[in-house]
Amino acid sequence: MNNRLTIKLKSIVLDCPDIQALAEFYIRMLGWEKDFVEEGYFLDIRSPLSDVKIAFQTNTDYVAPVWPEEPGLQQQMLHIDFAVPSREDMERAVKHAILFGATKANTQYCDEWTVMFDPVGHPFCFVVE
Repeated sequence: MNNRLTIKLKSIVLDCPDIQALAEFYIRMLGWEKDFVEEGYFLDIRSPLSDVKIAFQTNTDYVAPVWPEEPGLQQQMLHIDFAVPSREDMERAVKHAILFGATKANTQYCDEWTVMFDPVGHPFCFVVE
């Protein structure tokens, strides 16, 4: 008898002041689709390639994290990695994300990934597979 509990990741939830605006950024950048909306409070988007979701929850007191981290300031709690096949594709992905409102971090530590910020300051990276 197998009593092993199976736990599957459903979504990553990002706090933000405007769920519609941040969801639209990720929809345009990733080509994902809205999946569920609880008007004014919660919204999630789904990848058309899998059951992976990114969700957005309204937080009117949201404070963007500082990166690289600085003592006494809001720290990042997580970041999302998006895979790209090559360094050339990474350059294209960075330009694509900037077109939709992302910014590239001033500090970069490696050629294998590029640190970016979404329009409200959540860090994410493009990573060469």
